[in-house]
Amino acid sequence: MSQQETQLSPEYLITLGQQFGTPLYVYHAEKIKEQYAKLTTAFRGTNTVFFYACKALTNVNILRYIYSIGANVDCSSINEVKLALHAGFPPQRILYTSNGIGFDEIVEAQALGVIINIDSLSNLEKFGQKFGHSYPVGVRLRPNIMAGGNLKISTGHDKSKFGIPVDQTDKILALVGKYGLRIADLHIHTGSEIKDVDVFVKGIEILFDLIPKFKELQFIDLGGGFKVPYKEHDGETNITELAQKVEQAFANHASVNGSPVNGSGGRPLQVWFEPGKFLVSECGYFITKVNVMKDTDAATFVSVDSGFNHLIRPMFYDAYHRIENISNPTGAPKRYSVVGNICETDTFAWDRTINEVREGDYLVFYNAGAYGFEMSSNFNSRYKPAEVLVKEGAAHLIRRRDTFEDLLRNQIEL
Repeated sequence: MSQQETQLSPEYLITLGQQFGTPLYVYHAEKIKEQYAKLTTAFRGTNTVFFYACKALTNVNILRYIYSIGANVDCSSINEVKLALHAGFPPQRILYTSNGIGFDEIVEAQALGVIINIDSLSNLEKFGQKFGHSYPVGVRLRPNIMAGGNLKISTGHDKSKFGIPVDQTDKILALVGKYGLRIADLHIHTGSEIKDVDVFVKGIEILFDLIPKFKELQFIDLGGGFKVPYKEHDGETNITELAQKVEQAFANHASVNGSPVNGSGGRPLQVWFEPGKFLVSECGYFITKVNVMKDTDAATFVSVDSGFNHLIRPMFYDAYHRIENISNPTGAPKRYSVVGNICETDTFAWDRTINEVREGDYLVFYNAGAYGFEMSSNFNSRYKPAEVLVKEGAAHLIRRRDTFEDLLRNQIEL
């Protein structure tokens, strides 16, 4: 499948905007498949499994499609676990990594039979008290590695709330001894937008120092955070290089705890990764329509029919999304500030070069599949947009646009 076949044309995006209205999220199934193939091809012949980090995009149709192409799923809440089960994932293909949650949620996950990672000594002790050796469990460690494209999405550094610090391994082992805990996997996740594959290798080195201490280990989980190209000519994580370096790291530690870890005989340790954004970011297009043009001394503002209630990443993370005027692709390039229509400063782009924009034009935001709709809200009592999945050349409405009744649905009038 060529790159061109996994990109939707501007003309087609305009057609979808006209058919389903704007603002509109559009996802291209074949692009997800292409991204997943990059992973499976690079790691072919290795003992590696991929779990889609579904916090990026949880529409049940996306989950079902990702299941159909062979991926497992990684969940960050018990409701994501239930969505994955609803989408058809069997429990043994669902990974649930908790983060600062009440123990009752972990008990519920255990009852559903999914794979569990625990990120605190407190919940690990409660798990030991209740389940002992009867149910395998993973431990999320904080490796004290700074990585990621933004401090807000860096999760492995020494001031991060995530995971149990590696220097508290002795406390984990004390709980293992006290309750007979069956530690099946060790998990680390250092952040998002990681381009340097050596960050993952550094994580492996930390885990290899710990592996001999855990006698029933089956898996090591290196998390996700692969970089995707938001800007033109921007790079992404070199998955082929990553696969080679992971394989080499295992070859360098041919025997740990008396057992081979490179898959050649004995009991191999399986490697897990949790790609989220990498699978769905580039499949997504966010189509908006220009409401108002406003010329001022400071800037020419393009006001679209959306705001950070629909796409918060530029305001929350200073994230860059490429914006194209698909209604006037040959217009003279001009400088614009693209802004939203809510009563906050919701600037999508400052002083950006875009082909001449006119009221009524359609603007598309690229790389909108990850954390776009998923982080949307009804701020200003505005409706959440519709979602469309393009699969095998056909467009399917997979979420209808909100209506006024949706704003009132859970309110109780006195």
